[in-house]
Amino acid sequence: MRDLLDEALAGVAARPTRLILTTLGTVLGIAALVGTVGLGQTAAGQITQLFDLAAATRVVVSPDSNGSDEQATQLPWDAPQRIVRLNGVDAAGTVSNVDVGDDTVHSVAGLDGQKDGLNLQVMAASGGLFDAVRSVLKTGRFFDAGHDARGDKVVVLGKNAAKRLGINRVDSQPAVFIGDQAYTVIGILDSVSGKAELLDSVIMPNGTAKTAYKLKAPESVEIRTSVGAAQLIAKQAPVAIDPNNPSSLKVDAPPKQGGVRKGVESNLNALFLLLGAVALLVGGLGIANVTLLSVLERVSEIGLRRALGAARRHVAGQFLVESVIVGFLGGLLGTAVGVLLTVGVSFARDWTPILDNKLTFGAPFLGAMIGLIAGTYPAWKASAIQPITALRGSA
Repeated sequence: MRDLLDEALAGVAARPTRLILTTLGTVLGIAALVGTVGLGQTAAGQITQLFDLAAATRVVVSPDSNGSDEQATQLPWDAPQRIVRLNGVDAAGTVSNVDVGDDTVHSVAGLDGQKDGLNLQVMAASGGLFDAVRSVLKTGRFFDAGHDARGDKVVVLGKNAAKRLGINRVDSQPAVFIGDQAYTVIGILDSVSGKAELLDSVIMPNGTAKTAYKLKAPESVEIRTSVGAAQLIAKQAPVAIDPNNPSSLKVDAPPKQGGVRKGVESNLNALFLLLGAVALLVGGLGIANVTLLSVLERVSEIGLRRALGAARRHVAGQFLVESVIVGFLGGLLGTAVGVLLTVGVSFARDWTPILDNKLTFGAPFLGAMIGLIAGTYPAWKASAIQPITALRGSA
């Protein structure tokens, strides 16, 4: 074995230029495999890290539309107060679509261009809704529990609704008309999370909607939980709202972050592993071609060795070991390139690099395995050369 290894190393080192060109294919293949898998896992980790906290902490409770008893599936007006008692709930509020019939919305500022009014969505909410959906004000203020209790005729506009109504400030206490009823605009929303339709709506307090449009019950409860508490709150919220019949309520909760990450990793790795496999195939074919060419060039050497007593297995073993060495070197260099690629891209993008230790430490041996497979046919070809034929051809 020692002589075999010495001969193989001498054969590989005798042609350094060819060694470099031969290992290049394996280097690229292993680098592509390690780099793409590393970048895939890093990207998956980054996606999980940047997973929208508004989505990851949002729970929505609404009546189950499949319930047979309509009265039993109505949400109570104090549902947010019942839910905020739960440990892990940061904010909660109700929201409903208001049926305003044929009434349209128009503003004093835009009467000339809005003779027929605008068909804007009108929504009713409790004061806690704005905190629950992480609302950000463009100007003005939110309505609160006092407005709700008194049924004040005030509204908050989503920024898109405000733009259509021609209202961009509230310091002059502008009014909008829903039908022939005037409502004072006290605030304009700039952004929300998880309830984008609020930006296109006119939002009034629940108490106002009950008085003006006979709103019977909230349609849903928006809940914002602490990070990691969404799954637990999703189980507890129906019991807190309706302990006698929690199954009458439907809960929408975000998926577990671990499941999101696994799904992303699975999809990315499937793509990147395919690309890496193609690169490895190209590298293996490169080793096979160069090794076969080496066999053809060294026919006289093979014949001389056979004439001096070397058996077919000795010749085959030499070429196999040479291929394994080339594959191992290519795998080692490719692993280094792949790791540097992953770390470099992560550093440039300000990501946290994630590397699979099994793949990183196993890639050089994978390169050796590719070399072994790629060198099998050339080694068999070399061992099949007859001494007399080889020597006669070289003479």
